[in-house]
Amino acid sequence: MNQTTFRSNWYLIMLGAVLAMRLGSTVTANLSYFAIAAFALLGRTQAIMALVLTWLFGSLNPEMAAETTLGASGRFFVIGAAAISMLLRGAISLQALRGNRVAIATLLLGIFLICHSLLVSPFTDVSILKAISWTVVTITLFAAWGGVNADERAWAERQLLGVLVAVMLFSLPLLALPQFGRAVNDTGFQGILNHPQVFGPCMALLGAWVGANMLGEAIPPVRTYLLVCSCLLLVVLSEARTGGIAMVMGIGVSAFLVAWLNGQRLLHVLPGIASKRSYLVVVVALVAAVLSGAQLTDRIGEYFDKGNRAESTGLLDAYGLSRGALIDLMVDNIEAHPLSGIGFGIASYSEGMIIDRDPLLGLPIGAAIEKGVFPIAVIEELGIFGAIIVVAWLWIVMRRASRAGVAELTVVLTTLMLNMGENTFFSPGGFGLLPLILVVWAATAQPVQSRT
Repeated sequence: MNQTTFRSNWYLIMLGAVLAMRLGSTVTANLSYFAIAAFALLGRTQAIMALVLTWLFGSLNPEMAAETTLGASGRFFVIGAAAISMLLRGAISLQALRGNRVAIATLLLGIFLICHSLLVSPFTDVSILKAISWTVVTITLFAAWGGVNADERAWAERQLLGVLVAVMLFSLPLLALPQFGRAVNDTGFQGILNHPQVFGPCMALLGAWVGANMLGEAIPPVRTYLLVCSCLLLVVLSEARTGGIAMVMGIGVSAFLVAWLNGQRLLHVLPGIASKRSYLVVVVALVAAVLSGAQLTDRIGEYFDKGNRAESTGLLDAYGLSRGALIDLMVDNIEAHPLSGIGFGIASYSEGMIIDRDPLLGLPIGAAIEKGVFPIAVIEELGIFGAIIVVAWLWIVMRRASRAGVAELTVVLTTLMLNMGENTFFSPGGFGLLPLILVVWAATAQPVQSRT
């Protein structure tokens, strides 16, 4: 048995054990976070997977998983363990970050967020904790993803992909069990996760990642087509409109950008487009659409207007109805505070913020805010100059991802498009942890020319 096989088998045993703990009882569910934290101390790939499991455990369907009383404390414990793991290995230091422009840019952005929080935020402790949390998680991920060798990186990629595919496969049987699969609102499918607006974007990221890899192959495997089509179907069933658009546009836009930035032809970037199997899939889809007739048209209409719950006449109208009030309030705040912003991670109506605090230390462990449209939210919270700094950081990340390939840039663009509907980019405590893991994976990938 080689080292890779031994590590994979040992990891699967650990995964099964901690998953059983998370699903068992409240006591074992709490202990599962400590087990993941201990796992994070073992190495770089272990720290990555510990953060992936932290996202998964915090996102499980409450109808199927045991309740945990730790809340955000368990998540912070794992994040701290992952950061300590990188510190012990010398991966988080000025010497280690030297020469890594994207990691240095991340550190500078984090310092800016903390300083901005001290000067502007009406709830300084809330903003500082959110800024520190995002900075620590992101720097830890850069240290972990950026410090692994090719074999370790490939192993971590397979495990991450395996977790997302497992979420999809274990969710499929719940299509026949609406009391579990549609527990939140009886219409949007949530699978084994806690909300349709978590499950839909999760499937969109999986579909975009796998879809870009699929079209990057000259002869894509049949199973990959099935996986991508399943992801798209589940996104539609979740009623996550932004997720469906982000998945499709993420692949298309990234392909054109990679071809343009690297001076290549589109078919060179995505040879799978010209595959006979791709043509066959398109023909089958068209035939199915014709046979479905009005049923397909009605289903698509219901998807974009959320099952007729939103009285709209089109996609833009539906978007305006679901996000218009939030946008108006953010625009008002921008007009009132164009340069300084209202504070990092602060709700548009700050007086109505509900802050959960740790009963022992009184630290803010949760302050959920509902915002859509990431660009507007950034300007509202950080002001115009702060938004420019964030855009500069994003440009560095996107440029690095574009050099690595279509799949990497697709993940970044899909994440940004998802944030046009629900602003989670700076929220590693919730769904935002998963896309952040994928974005750093993309930004740390080796350029295509340097791969052997």
